[in-house]
Formats: sequence, C-alpha cells, structure tokens
Amino acid sequence: MASNSRPVSATTPTPRAPSDRRPAGLTGRPRTIPHTAPRRRAASLQAHGLTKRYGRVTAVDGLSFHVRPGIVTGFLGPNGAGKSTTLRMILGLDRPTEGAATINGRRLAELRHPMQVVGSLLDARAVHPSRSAADHLLSIARTGDVPRGRVAELLEQVGLADAATRPAGDFSLGMKQRLGIATALVGDPDIVILDESLNGLDAEGIRWARTLMRELAAEGRTMLFSSHLMGEMELTADHLLVIDNGRLLADQPLPAFLSAHTTTQAHVRTPDRDALRAALSSAGLAASDSGPDGLDIPGATTDHVGHIAATAGVELAELSPRKGSLEDAFLRMTAAQPRDEE
Repeated sequence: MASNSRPVSATTPTPRAPSDRRPAGLTGRPRTIPHTAPRRRAASLQAHGLTKRYGRVTAVDGLSFHVRPGIVTGFLGPNGAGKSTTLRMILGLDRPTEGAATINGRRLAELRHPMQVVGSLLDARAVHPSRSAADHLLSIARTGDVPRGRVAELLEQVGLADAATRPAGDFSLGMKQRLGIATALVGDPDIVILDESLNGLDAEGIRWARTLMRELAAEGRTMLFSSHLMGEMELTADHLLVIDNGRLLADQPLPAFLSAHTTTQAHVRTPDRDALRAALSSAGLAASDSGPDGLDIPGATTDHVGHIAATAGVELAELSPRKGSLEDAFLRMTAAQPRDEE
C-alpha cells in the first residue's frame, strides 16, 4: 500500500451563504434561516486514527480528521477508497480495528439521545417497499421519541407531501433520496451525514439538495456529504476531505485545494496562430494548440498575453482565462497514488 501523503492544513473556510431561491415544483415550505449565529450547540465530529482491516486487506488506514460545524464538508475518494467504511465506523455500524470516532469527545454509543445528535443517509433504498413514506418516517420518529408532527413537517420540507401515503417501493430513486434525507433529519440532529445523496435526483432536486445542505450548515450544524458529482461538490462544499487507499490525502478548504492542485492558463483564438506562437515564444511562454485556431498558454494571464499580441500586431478573436476544476484536481491527485496489487 502506498505511503500516506501528508494532508495540507489550513484555516477554517468562510461558509457559503445559502441561496434564497427555492426550486419550483417542490412542496417544501421556504424557511427563514439565521445566518448570523448558530441556532444550536455546535457539535464537532472527529476521527482518531480510524483503521479497519478485513483479513489482510486494510480498507481504512489511520484516518484522523475534524469535521467542524457551520460549514459544508465534502468527502471525496475514488470507488473503493474507504469512504463508506469510514462513515459506517463513525455511525457505529462497523467496529474499527483501531482508533475511534467521537462527537464532542464521546462515541456515538455513549450518547443518551443519538437521534437528536446525528442523522444519516447511507442507502436510500433501505426502506420497506410496502411501507408508505409517512409510516416509514413515523416508525423512525417513534424510536427516538420524536413528536408525530415532525413527520408532516419533513414530508413538506423534502417535497413528498403529495406522496405521503404511497408505498416507498413505487418511488423513483430520486424520491427515495428525498425520503432518505427526511429520515436523516427526523431527530433534528446537530450532525448530518449524507452518502451519495444526489444520485437519482434531477436538476431541480440537485439544486434543492444543495440549498438544503447550505441551510443546515448555516444553522450551525455539522454537515458532511460524499458525492462523485464533482461539479456539485465544487458548488456546495466549503471544505474537503480527500482519501484514497484508505488514507487521507487532503484536509483543507475548497479554494486552497483548487489553488494547490490546478493551474491557470490563458486561452486565445486568432486567425494568425503561428505569428502569435512566435511572439509568445519570444516572451518565454510555451503554447499548445487548442482547436483549429486556438492556443492554450499555461501559467499566463490574459493581460500578459493580450499585451504580447498587441505589441506583435496579432489580431485576437478570443482571449479568456481558464482554471482547472475540482474534477481536474481530484483526478490529478488520485492518479498519482499507487494502486494495491491484487
């Protein structure tokens, strides 16, 4: 197994403000979210050397991190990186071989009212197909002594009020994801953990889920979610945890991660590409072809390229900056990690 890469430490990022727009077509009521102060006692989630071995296979290898309240933390890793195993250990569903996960210094099993502290969605399909959405939520609520009225409130919030009496087995995957999110919120928890909760949602549903996660963080909750949808992760997360081969690769704010693992380049289109290439080369800048009439100039600013083109008398049809995406950064980082031999 590869040696552990040292995570980059950074200051806690400023959380993004949740959007005030509510997607059309949902039955959930808009909520007034306090943005100036948390509405609840902050709960922090910590992993202390979490390790899980299955025989000779090490699925999670010495993970330590701190998920803070008030921001959205994204949990990234390739398939088989150990994300789901880590979440199961945090929730007490799998016992660590070594290490521990704690909430304000205590294990989940030691909490008197765990449903009011942690809510999670690990598998949206984990619902009895013959049970209605309302009955499913009611059964969960009863286990945590949650008032019956909470069920109707949640169905409205996740946009399933009109489907409350339908059996969950008839639901699409997107509807099951909404029901799973409602299940995670039954106890009005301080910590919310969502694993691949965007799968199956349409564009409207993804925007709704993104807004909801930001709102939950703005209320002072600790928000941890995983997703393979890099575009949505880039739009939603304030902070990133990145793992591969069960080991921590990065633990830093999203902007710092992007800055460290992507490059900025200038893109230009011109009817006289050879002349511009020569002018750029004279200025010490390398350029690569992009399309039939374009050039990409890594590390260059548009101001610099524009000045070179003007000085050389080269006409430009387009001049724009291009910056690498989270997907670019993630793939570059994980591609550099050695793979275990089978």
